[in-house]
Amino acid sequence: MAGEKDRLPTSEKLPERERPTMFLNNPSRRWHYPLILLCAGLFIFLNNVHAGETPHSIEDRVDKILSETPLIDGHDDLPYLIRMGYNNHIYGKNFTGPFEHGNFANHVDIPRLREGKVGGTFWSVFVPCPKDGMDFSDENYAASIRQTMEQVDLVSRLQDAYPDTFSAPPNGTTAMEAFKAGKIISPLGIEGLHSIGNSLAHLRDFYKLGVSYATLTHNCHNKYADAAVVEGPDGNSIKSKPQWNGVSPAGKDLVHEMNRLGMIVDLAHVSSETMRHVLGGKDDWTGSRAPIIFSHSSAYAICPHPRNVPDDVLQLVKERNSLVMVNFYPGFVSCKASDKADGMPEQDPDHATMEHVADHIMYIGKLIGFDHVGLGSDFDGVESVPKGLEDVSKFPDLIAELLKRGVSDEDASKVVGGNLLRVWKDVDNVALQMQAEGVLPVED
Repeated sequence: MAGEKDRLPTSEKLPERERPTMFLNNPSRRWHYPLILLCAGLFIFLNNVHAGETPHSIEDRVDKILSETPLIDGHDDLPYLIRMGYNNHIYGKNFTGPFEHGNFANHVDIPRLREGKVGGTFWSVFVPCPKDGMDFSDENYAASIRQTMEQVDLVSRLQDAYPDTFSAPPNGTTAMEAFKAGKIISPLGIEGLHSIGNSLAHLRDFYKLGVSYATLTHNCHNKYADAAVVEGPDGNSIKSKPQWNGVSPAGKDLVHEMNRLGMIVDLAHVSSETMRHVLGGKDDWTGSRAPIIFSHSSAYAICPHPRNVPDDVLQLVKERNSLVMVNFYPGFVSCKASDKADGMPEQDPDHATMEHVADHIMYIGKLIGFDHVGLGSDFDGVESVPKGLEDVSKFPDLIAELLKRGVSDEDASKVVGGNLLRVWKDVDNVALQMQAEGVLPVED
């Protein structure tokens, strides 16, 4: 409004006693200035501290970690549970009711995933080894290929049915986008190369369908590599005898092709010699060009199971900037050495606890650094779980246990998912580099 400012009083129009110059020039009042400035500064400081307040309780620290870094489970067998329990049928109320609202069988459903603040999971598209695990023929593997494709299709349909919960299969670069959108990062993993039948064409096809890692073996040798354990005559697992003393010539080509594609090499389930071979610990081969993971394995020094990771291999993991994602299964975290003829350790599953799992994480972290340890539950693929880790809702309790043991918030963030994201991006970058170099697909 024109002229409005002219109506406001100026210091010249004020009576002499009300002019600000009197306050400024009055020595008796000058002491107010430091006090006023001090109070203003204190107010600003306290306001900023409150706005960026560092959480002090363990629970608050866990919440902050899991809100900023996705907790990514390296291995979950929900798809196989659905295959065995529901014949891969996911549209009926007998499935949708408990899966959507809770009380689903075993260890995973949507409410418990949210309660556990799960940010991502590698869903295993596992199918069992053929009955005759030493028959590497195409005919023996035909059913495995078909069944694996059915499992890939199952996960794809789950992602389509619950698009607000599960992301489409991401890569190492796009995974965080899914997390920021409030979705569970949902890549797939093949568990054993019997699933590709003896064909790198099948490997490439599975990669295009969202399979981000391939475990080189399950509990059977194959054309490419040696497994840690195999099925004995009585159907029980026994320590394997080597077929290739690690990786076969065809297996070296396969690892090269996985590097070129950007598919993560997973060494869970393989023999210790296969571990050393792929990590460049033997003289005849430099191993994988990209970092690798153990998607669900633990420390051999604590639990001497043939498929756990020995200390010398852990050092190779560090040298190759790779990752061991600790398994929760009691048989891999709480076992004891034995002299049994089958080469297997003594088991004590009834007394396994969350603390045993934390022991493995701490051991690996202290030996080679917390940059090289993560989480790989094996939920839904095991018949028992440790006390305190009954299902996916208990993940925050495990992170709290690590913080109580002195793990820093920064290192805990690496363990829950930061390390996996780093390795995944490194694998992507190696693939881009190889493709830029003009490296062609392997023709087998």
